[in-house]
Amino acid sequence: MFGGGGMNPRKMKQMMKQMGIDVEELDAERVVIETADGDDLVFDGAQVTKMDAQGQETYQIVGSPDAVADAGGSASAVEDESGAAAIEDGDSDDAGIPDEDVALVAERAGVPQSTAREALEDADGDLAAAIAELE
Repeated sequence: MFGGGGMNPRKMKQMMKQMGIDVEELDAERVVIETADGDDLVFDGAQVTKMDAQGQETYQIVGSPDAVADAGGSASAVEDESGAAAIEDGDSDDAGIPDEDVALVAERAGVPQSTAREALEDADGDLAAAIAELE
């Protein structure tokens, strides 16, 4: 998992746990990174590690990607409040508020995405106002 410069992996894991860093191996079959230039990166069978340090999640992908013109189309996997992945078409809901904005407000305010979406709708899409209303 980690190099550690010759350190025992078990001891490394124990030290990370003491510092409040949780490491979890994810059973990922496919990872897609959509880029702005249109050449998406697709990792098939990659090793994915999730590290949570003081509430900040970091994902590490180990593998060799294939460059693909359009890997996923318009459907994207979005995590709902229960942590389960749901497939949604498009980047925003019917009210015109982007899912990324909803996710950001939900994360910052510590509320479910449905509550965050309502606050954004009430604030006419103003992120700061929605977060302030929820806090």
